[in-house]
Amino acid sequence: MILSIYTDGASRGNPGKASYGFVIFNEDKKKIYEEGKYLGIKTNNFAEYTAVLKALEYVKQNFSLVTEIKFLMDSKLVAEQLSGRYKIKSQNLIPVISKIKILIQSLKKISYKHIPRLENSLADAEANKALDLT
Repeated sequence: MILSIYTDGASRGNPGKASYGFVIFNEDKKKIYEEGKYLGIKTNNFAEYTAVLKALEYVKQNFSLVTEIKFLMDSKLVAEQLSGRYKIKSQNLIPVISKIKILIQSLKKISYKHIPRLENSLADAEANKALDLT
């Protein structure tokens, strides 16, 4: 099974009230799950990484035959750092990134792609919906 996962993090203020959102599509481009949750007072980068982490946790708990995950996100920094092209300098992100690395170990293929913000409207909506409910 191949999954495409759109992720987004939001922070109103940086740091400020923060949330994450993600939307999962199967290989037939059918939406199979969406989630957005409030995180408390956090930075935007923390929210962006948490979106990836929570999506991976959901996939691990609910799907057993995933062969590939394609992450699509409007954060170029997160896409480049998780791809290994940029160094991760922020120490407060290390625990989240470590959890992500553990979760992806069993995957055969994973990619992280930066996309324009307009192409990430569903994940953005999930993150903002979670903030609006606080």
